[in-house]
Amino acid sequence: MTVSSQVKGTLASLKGIEATLQTLSLQAEAMEQRDRFHQASLKTKTVITQIEKRVSEIEKQEPQYQGN
Repeated sequence: MTVSSQVKGTLASLKGIEATLQTLSLQAEAMEQRDRFHQASLKTKTVITQIEKRVSEIEKQEPQYQGN
């Protein structure tokens, strides 16, 4: 497994985690729980953005990994 595929797999996992956190935020009964899930979702989104930038860098440096 290449580094590129590992990074992209991690990115896909993080997007799933973010979606789950958003769902939990909407379903939580207590306001404090909603806020915590929402904050976790926002932090996860920040990490996703950083990893997406890294994927772009990898693809620029190693064109054979584009779209994989």
